[in-house]
Amino acid sequence: MVDILFTDARIVDGTGAPWFRGAVTVEGDRIEGVYRGRQTRPDADRTIELDGAVLCPGFVDTHSHSDLELFRDPALEPKVRQGVTTEILGQDGFSLAPVADENRTEWERQVRALAGDVDREWDWNTIEGYYDALESTGIGPNAATLVGHGTVRHEVMGMADREPTEAELEEMVDLVDAALDRGAIGFSTGLIYTPQTYADTAEVEQLAGVLAPYGRPFVAHIRSERSRIWAAMDEFVDIGARQGVPLHLSHFKMGPPQHGRAERGIALLETARDRGVDMTAEVYPYTAGSTQLSYVLPPWVHAEGAEKALEYVAEEESRRRIRRDIEDHRIDGWENPGKASGWENVVVTRAEATPEFEGESVADLADEQDTDPVTAVCDVLRANEMDATCVNHFLEESDVREILACDRVCIGSDGIFGGRPHPRVYGTYPRVLGHYAREEKLLGLEEAVRKATSLPARAMGLHRKGVVRTGLDADLVVFDPRTVGTDATYETPHRYPEGIDHVLVNGEFVVRHGETTEARPGRAIRAGFD
Repeated sequence: MVDILFTDARIVDGTGAPWFRGAVTVEGDRIEGVYRGRQTRPDADRTIELDGAVLCPGFVDTHSHSDLELFRDPALEPKVRQGVTTEILGQDGFSLAPVADENRTEWERQVRALAGDVDREWDWNTIEGYYDALESTGIGPNAATLVGHGTVRHEVMGMADREPTEAELEEMVDLVDAALDRGAIGFSTGLIYTPQTYADTAEVEQLAGVLAPYGRPFVAHIRSERSRIWAAMDEFVDIGARQGVPLHLSHFKMGPPQHGRAERGIALLETARDRGVDMTAEVYPYTAGSTQLSYVLPPWVHAEGAEKALEYVAEEESRRRIRRDIEDHRIDGWENPGKASGWENVVVTRAEATPEFEGESVADLADEQDTDPVTAVCDVLRANEMDATCVNHFLEESDVREILACDRVCIGSDGIFGGRPHPRVYGTYPRVLGHYAREEKLLGLEEAVRKATSLPARAMGLHRKGVVRTGLDADLVVFDPRTVGTDATYETPHRYPEGIDHVLVNGEFVVRHGETTEARPGRAIRAGFD
């Protein structure tokens, strides 16, 4: 007897191989067997007839910002109902550990716009402690975290805009090494965000080099996705080549003025692999990004910490300086998204103290208040104590399609929770399966599934996930390929997908017949301990 038997399934095993009819059995938290056609299979406590629905591995989200959201909503319903069974956290250089007690309050203020803000005491200091906190809470999906560049830099140097001393850099190296030793699955940076943006290439390379003996990935939001993207990609690839570490490019995109040049970006990725660099990337299937609203401010605003940044957005003299820096492009190497994309394309998505602003563009807010865009942004940030997020419409559909079709590129949501979020929080995976695979036929069904399963699992070093195979973890999704899809939009993002019937995490149903269950079987994935 086994626990669960799925029969008459269209099995898409995650490898990209053609689907086949068969059955899958689950015993405990593992896949007990995979059976083709009419092969004899064991009896089961529960038999579920799928009538030709697709059964595939659970989706691995290579770019998630649910680091704190998992404490507020342990079920993580917007993600598991899409079929996400594993969340990769600690993105863009912002991990929740290592953080000493005396630095916790300040770091919490720095990360909350991306990671969320919950009424829970941070009672951990290390990666190991963060994992323990997740498991003691009881979570729906599995979770793994990268160790963040910004986190270790802040731990050693605060928000200082300068190069580290030799001793400070060594201390950062030791923190990264300790985090990897305690289960972090890789190292991340976000080189457009403070304090990472203050780091030079030598600093980034020395920290990334700690990964080499572990064989774990260096995950990067590179310095530019706009005018300087080619130099930014070269910097990233060169670090991978010199240090011999795997690379994973976060949210691969072509911002203005690079529209129409996705082919060149893909060629650089292929060239990196030709050089012997194990490089992958991810994409979200939308033409808008999403991030913290304070990102539109010059880096100097953040260099003295959150409290001083709040003073700067309140002071008229500082606002004039911010306005000059944006309008006159006064800071070398810094690209302001409002100036580059147009303030009408920057839309406030979460501003809890001023919810009436959610869904409004910065341009509209400025018009309504008879002021300028910088003043409007500063007013929102001041009212919300810097904790606000935005959507930025700045990509071209043709580039998204070309990058999505590249076989080295997997799927990642990059979803930020709260307020009126980007629809990718609710719709990333069903959009790929429904819109791009079934309707647009940009991808075959098997390739769409591979991009959500085995490819991201391999890139993140998750060797027991991403494939329907005997002995691997029973993270599984059942969906109807004829109806799977999403109607989540920028105006109405809080909509669950259609056509996703069952989701299992470690052999337990977290979604059954399209509804979430009470089960919380998710685990912290501790690299080196599995």
